[in-house]
Amino acid sequence: MHTTEGRRPASARPRSLAARLLAIVLPLALLGACSEPAPERKDPEVRAALEEGRERAKASAREPRTPAEKALHEEIRALGKSFDGEIGLAVRDVASGWTAHYEGNDRFPQQSVSKLWVAIAAMTLVDRGKLDLKQEVTLTREDLTLFHQPLRALALRPQGYTTTLEDLLVKAITRSDNTANDYLLRRVGGPNAVRTVLAELGIAGVRFGPGERIMQSEIAGLEWRPEYSLERKFYDARDQVPPAVRRAAFEAYIADPVDGATPIGMVDALARLQKGQLLSPASTAQLLGILEQTRSGAQRLKGGLPPGWTIGHKTGTGQEYEGMQAGYNDVGILTAPSGRTYAVAVLMGRASQPQPVRRALMHALVRVIAEYEQAAGRSAAP
Repeated sequence: MHTTEGRRPASARPRSLAARLLAIVLPLALLGACSEPAPERKDPEVRAALEEGRERAKASAREPRTPAEKALHEEIRALGKSFDGEIGLAVRDVASGWTAHYEGNDRFPQQSVSKLWVAIAAMTLVDRGKLDLKQEVTLTREDLTLFHQPLRALALRPQGYTTTLEDLLVKAITRSDNTANDYLLRRVGGPNAVRTVLAELGIAGVRFGPGERIMQSEIAGLEWRPEYSLERKFYDARDQVPPAVRRAAFEAYIADPVDGATPIGMVDALARLQKGQLLSPASTAQLLGILEQTRSGAQRLKGGLPPGWTIGHKTGTGQEYEGMQAGYNDVGILTAPSGRTYAVAVLMGRASQPQPVRRALMHALVRVIAEYEQAAGRSAAP
């Protein structure tokens, strides 16, 4: 008979470094595999919608034909090549359907850009009569997540914070509030429900991750615990993760992000939103209006707008480790003075350059879009 006297249970014994690395990297790999359900598991209509989405995105990225298209194509490639890091760029001329891109078929971390898909899922349920955004809900300390959550102080009050689902949607988009988004995500049915909506809408090239709590913990080399949402407990726990474990988790996420999206897939979805092909007319107008109210990232794409141009957009910003950031993004819809619209995606998967340099690249991209608009003879008359 074997005895365990003098030994701690396996669950209490410290794991080896190799075991901890495996425990972090394997879940990330499995999450990546399940973030975009395999088409063969879906019904024929959903498979057809996804295949149509892939073909549409592929067709949009044809070779440039006109002088204006060729100039935009070359400028975007030059911008992408000038970036010291991993970057994907895409610009869709919404009216013509043509897309210029750099590394447009590669997957990059979305981070908070993915809040857009929660909003679209919620609006889809509204259109189907399955969700009422006017419904009142109360958020408490149990609903807190981590990182950016302006609602935190309100939720921590003894009575909590009572508001509407619509208010949470607005705050999730315009202020990138993680708690607002996480609550809304649960109300629409969770990550799988969002993935189902994306598939049904034929949105290809876009993964939806497991939610902020799980994903951000995994990126840091941790397993989510509810107490991480309080005070600085997440940061304290992250500081205790062995460097090799944290580095492995960080690199695994960048290499195959569980919330990864392709720039071409991103602008395809944005263009279809703009054209009213995803939601009802009322929901389309509402969501586009909310995107125009975004307060985060004022110096990203928005900071490069020429006079008379407007933008509705959503930003995304990842964790930093050893001078590297896993995601520094901005996606949106630019509207020229002529009324012409452009879907734009800037996704940085591995960024170490100073933020002013990253923002300068975004501003340069907006300028070349404005030059394309002018070269194509679409500018509004002075």
